[in-house]
Amino acid sequence: MTPEEFRVAAHELVDWIADLRLRVTDLPVRSEAAPGEVRAALDGPAPELPEPFAELLADLDRVVVPGITQVQSPGYYAWFPSNASLASVLGDMASSGLGALGITWQSAPALTEVEEVVTEWLRELCGLAPEWRGAIHDTASSACLVAMLVARERATDLSENRGGLQAEPVPLVVYASSQAHSSVPKAVLLAGFGRDNLRLVDVDPVTFAMDPDSLRAAMASDVAAGRRPAAVVASVGTTGTTAVDPVPEIVEIAAEHGAWVHVDAAMAGSAMLLPECRAMFAGVDGADSLSWNPHKWMGTVLDTSLLYVRDVAHLVAVMSTNPSYLRSAVDGEVTQYKDWGIPLGRRFRALKLWFHLRLDGAEAIRTRLRRDLENARWLAEQAQQAPGWEVLAPVALQTVCLRHVPEHLRGGTAVDLDALDAHTLDWVERVNASGRALVTPALLAGRWMVRVSIGAETTERRDVEQLWALARSAAEEEGA
Repeated sequence: MTPEEFRVAAHELVDWIADLRLRVTDLPVRSEAAPGEVRAALDGPAPELPEPFAELLADLDRVVVPGITQVQSPGYYAWFPSNASLASVLGDMASSGLGALGITWQSAPALTEVEEVVTEWLRELCGLAPEWRGAIHDTASSACLVAMLVARERATDLSENRGGLQAEPVPLVVYASSQAHSSVPKAVLLAGFGRDNLRLVDVDPVTFAMDPDSLRAAMASDVAAGRRPAAVVASVGTTGTTAVDPVPEIVEIAAEHGAWVHVDAAMAGSAMLLPECRAMFAGVDGADSLSWNPHKWMGTVLDTSLLYVRDVAHLVAVMSTNPSYLRSAVDGEVTQYKDWGIPLGRRFRALKLWFHLRLDGAEAIRTRLRRDLENARWLAEQAQQAPGWEVLAPVALQTVCLRHVPEHLRGGTAVDLDALDAHTLDWVERVNASGRALVTPALLAGRWMVRVSIGAETTERRDVEQLWALARSAAEEEGA
């Protein structure tokens, strides 16, 4: 494809993207594709000759669009917000168009230094202390893995330079809330600690936040048994309920054992942009690492996750490699992001944040976040006032955890919990099968409930009102 051919095709593609955003409200939120349907529609030998661009766009409409969940829809309330602001999409296009090779500062000075600028902007916008330094990763899963690697190496005084964990005289233990995201146990396992050395700490039965007394007891028990506490992962905004672990107490307890504290605020970190929400992040500046994802609620297009650390020298000591072919005369004067994470090659991800912040501005993002918080509070109030409906967890942010108890299960001395679970899964499937909304069922204390995660860029109060009417119709009619 020549630059002129690209110019024509790119204009068509931009028009197609803009038109899709305009009509996304009319599309089923949940993909209706059956297993294997997309592949069957596209399968066959690879093209030997160029195909017309119009045919490719037609297949996007015919096959690809029906084969994805429309997370940009105002009816999307599942999992977590996965916004892709069009301002950041432009940054993604610029990144791909530049085709920069991000392996060292020398290979693309602008790639490194724009990343330094935007991570510093967000540090300031979030009210974090000046000693934090940030880098962009693909996801919070990768960020958590890096945090576990550097925690491991601090606990062992850089055992990677000797015999590694296999040569350590005592086992190292990591602690996390039982409500922690699944990426946390995965990172602990990949970092080599082993499942036997992961402690899932009890939570408060009302707030679902980590219980500090249980953490203290677990760490003391491990020390008495000859094990070494190495790290604690504190969740600020758990996946299930957006519970906020007590970070100040966790930091204090961890310090007694010299354990690393990583704060996982993947979705909730966007709330740091709001001064009125900063209290829930109290104590974060005493932690060792912090990750959050602008590609969720804030709305910068995937893959844009931030990992901040306070001890950059230790991070680099753990992650650095320095082969001769990557050395340059400016080493020691510049940031080398290859030494801040796992990959060597990096995309120019910073352009997505740079475009997003420059074209939309922080205040517009704050206004949208406040709208979502208000909508969540409104939905919780409606459910609390409606007969048979329960709000199962504090509404700390933009996620509301609901359960409907049908009339025939109310009033007895004991609720048939299995029947209640079946009812919950039945009515949530009715909502999702309607095509008008998508919500997520999840287990809480061993029983099914429904998470309503409000935060799509296009979701307004009228959309939440429509969801509430749809949920009531699906649940109350089925349960009558």
